[in-house]
Amino acid sequence: MAHPEPGTVVVTASGDGTYTQQVSTAGHTLLVDEPVSVGGADAGPNPYELLLASLGSCTAITLRMYADRKGIPLTGATIRLRHERIHAEDCEKCETERGMLSRITREIELDGDLDDDQRAKLMLMADKCPVHRTLSSEIVIETRETGR
Repeated sequence: MAHPEPGTVVVTASGDGTYTQQVSTAGHTLLVDEPVSVGGADAGPNPYELLLASLGSCTAITLRMYADRKGIPLTGATIRLRHERIHAEDCEKCETERGMLSRITREIELDGDLDDDQRAKLMLMADKCPVHRTLSSEIVIETRETGR
């Protein structure tokens, strides 16, 4: 299968496992799967792990770009993320009052000889990464059938 054009992601069944999917981008291919505990083959990260990886990598890249641009001596950043479903009434900062919602917890470890002001600026920048902004705003997903 030829790689899709830049900006397009194509997902197809890999044929190797019940839930195993091949993800192709303009220059990369990877497998996505579910864990064995739910019937998958665990041939790759699950969809939520990919979502967290997108947010975490975007955060780290944004921090690196900002530090480089501002001359901040950031030597590295480690981003740890977790996704969970919670009851809306357990969330103090959420607009939704009933039902379930998703909560992503992001912990950032900054490395380098950083003063308190630099650390504070970097932490503010974490919320400005493009994926964070996308996930925090209204998202419209348009679905249509093709190939018929």
